[in-house]
Amino acid sequence: MPILQHDFTQIIITIVNKYFPGYGEIVLSNSQLLQYINIKTKAANRGSKSRASFANHYAIYVLIEDYLQKEFHIKNGYEDYEGAQYTALLMRQRELPFGSKLQNHALNNRLNEEFKKYFSTDFLPIIRDIKHNRYWINENLLKLKIKNEEINISEAVKDIIDAYIEARTQAFNNFMKSCQKMIDIQEKQPEEAIKFIKGLINPNEDARVFEIVSYAILKEYYAEQKIYWGWSPDELNVEYLSLYKTGRTNANDGGIDFVMKPLGRFFQVTETIDVGKYFLDIDKVQKYPVTFVVKTEQPIENLRKRIEEQAKIRYIINAIVSTYMESIEEIINIPQLMLRFDQVLESKRGIAVIEEIVIQSRVEFNIEKEVLENEV
Repeated sequence: MPILQHDFTQIIITIVNKYFPGYGEIVLSNSQLLQYINIKTKAANRGSKSRASFANHYAIYVLIEDYLQKEFHIKNGYEDYEGAQYTALLMRQRELPFGSKLQNHALNNRLNEEFKKYFSTDFLPIIRDIKHNRYWINENLLKLKIKNEEINISEAVKDIIDAYIEARTQAFNNFMKSCQKMIDIQEKQPEEAIKFIKGLINPNEDARVFEIVSYAILKEYYAEQKIYWGWSPDELNVEYLSLYKTGRTNANDGGIDFVMKPLGRFFQVTETIDVGKYFLDIDKVQKYPVTFVVKTEQPIENLRKRIEEQAKIRYIINAIVSTYMESIEEIINIPQLMLRFDQVLESKRGIAVIEEIVIQSRVEFNIEKEVLENEV
C-alpha cells in the first residue's frame, strides 16, 4: 500500500534515520508496524476534534518498553520469555499522558483487529496467552532485513510514539493556554475579550476552540429569537430558541454537536469539505436535516456546489443525491458566523458569549487536567 504522507511522517523518517542513517524511508516502506503508526499519527500536529487514539499507541508502547527494558533488542531469547503481565501493562498505560482512563480493549483485541484492516498478514502486533494473562509484542514486526542485514526497530518505535505524545501534549497545552487567556481577559477587559473571540474565528484555529466559540455565539444568536406554538390557534405558547451542547469537544462519540429546542434542529461542527463526512453525519440521524458549521471562509454557495458534485460522483443516482442534499438544512461558514456575532454584539449580549466560552473552557481544563499534572 502507498505510504500515507502527513506532517508527522517526516518526523518518523527522521527518527528512523537516527538509528539507521540514510534508510529512514526504506525502513518505513518495509515495516508494516511503522506504516500503521504513521497512519495513527496523522492527528499529531492538527487541531482535530477526534481523540488522539492513544489506546492503540500505548498498547504498542508498553509492550515495546517491556521488550527494551529486558534488552531483547540486543540479545536473543524473546521466544522463551514468559511474557509481560496484563496488570503491569495496564497500570503502565494509565501512567502515561492522556492514559489515566484507558481500558483493556486495545491490548486484548482492538489493536490487532484494526491492524488487520490495513494489512493482510499473519503477524499481528500483540500475542497473548489468555489463560495466564501474559502478553508479547510480535517480534516479527520489529525485525526487518534491509540490504541483507537484519535490523531491530524497537528503539525507533518507542521514540516515535514518545514524539507523538509530545506533539499531542503541545497541541492540548496550546488549547488550554487559549482558554486561560480568555478567562484572564474576560475578568479585566471585556472589550479586549470580544476582540480576542473574533481572532479565534479563523480557518487555522484549533477545532476545539472553534467549536466552543461557535456554540457560544450561536447560543446567544438564537436566544433572541422566539416562536409561537400550541395545540390550537387559540392557545399558543411563546418560547425562545435554546441551543444545547450535547457533548465534549474532543469526544469521539459519534454524536451531534448541538441540538436546538424546541425546533429540534441538529448542528454539526466540521473542518472538512469531504462529502463522506457530511453524509455520515446525516446517516447517523437517519437523514434528519442537519445544519453544518464549517471552519472555512469559502462561500456557502461554493460549499454546497462542491458537496453536490462529490455526491454525484459517489452515489450517481440523482434521487439519492437529492435526498442527501435536502438533509443539509443550512451551512454556516466563518463569515456567516462573524455576522451573527456582530448581531449579538449589537444586542449587547457579548458578555454572555464570553461567559459561555469561559464555562466551556473550564470543562476542557477539567478534561485535560492530567496533561497539566504531567507538565509539572
